[in-house]
Amino acid sequence: MRTLFVSDLDGTLLHSEGCLSDRTRRVLGRVTEAGALFTYATARSVHSARIVTQGWRPSLPVIVYNGVMILGEKAETPLVFNTFSAEERGWLRGSFKEAKISPLVYAFIEGRERVSWREDRTNKGTEAYLAKRQNDRRLRPCMEEEALFSGEAFYYTCIGTREELAPLYERLERWGRCRLTFQRELYGQGEWWLEVMPYQATKAHAALQLKEWLGCERLVVFGDGLNDLPLFQVADACYAMENGAQALKERATGILKKNDEDGVALWLEEHLLNV
Repeated sequence: MRTLFVSDLDGTLLHSEGCLSDRTRRVLGRVTEAGALFTYATARSVHSARIVTQGWRPSLPVIVYNGVMILGEKAETPLVFNTFSAEERGWLRGSFKEAKISPLVYAFIEGRERVSWREDRTNKGTEAYLAKRQNDRRLRPCMEEEALFSGEAFYYTCIGTREELAPLYERLERWGRCRLTFQRELYGQGEWWLEVMPYQATKAHAALQLKEWLGCERLVVFGDGLNDLPLFQVADACYAMENGAQALKERATGILKKNDEDGVALWLEEHLLNV
């Protein structure tokens, strides 16, 4: 039976330092060479994902931005693009303005993927984000509101304190026409991230789209966070990390060792490589 395997990255495949361990990298290479249909689904961009998965490149398309896009090998034009309507982008822009929050705006501008932000409205969290991405060609600093929101925006990231972002989160949740993740940054210094995505953009939806595109009969998934819960709900088998959220563990087919103990790699060795 043809099976698609999809894993989350942060907290699942990646160690706490935000990278693949040598063991996981070796196992993923062997799994890929053996022809297993293994890929990842992440909230990261493909640019960021490729940095943290250096040394391993899946042979399949990958799911990025929490399901906004499915990207193939060249990663230039999405195979699947689940995005906002013009009306939704306008409503969100007004909501950011009312909340006095200046987001990072991910958009296609003149055919190129760009990440725009207001240079005059950065905070420590935004500065930390930018410092980690100094060589990212997508970065596009702005000084004007019109420039910030130009192009076809498909993803927004707001960085700040929980108290600053909570009212905006509640407003957007009541609106009900977008997907939200609101949590403390995994590798940060205490800042919170509010990520705003199109309603149809979920890892679950994208995984099912990829499953159909590949002609697979089964879907097996791995994850650790609450944003992986919809993915678990549509999978034929789902495995949560020991370091994962309790709600995910309660839904899981099985519990794997922690990400820092190479839990996914151990499962792959046992079930796909017969080690």
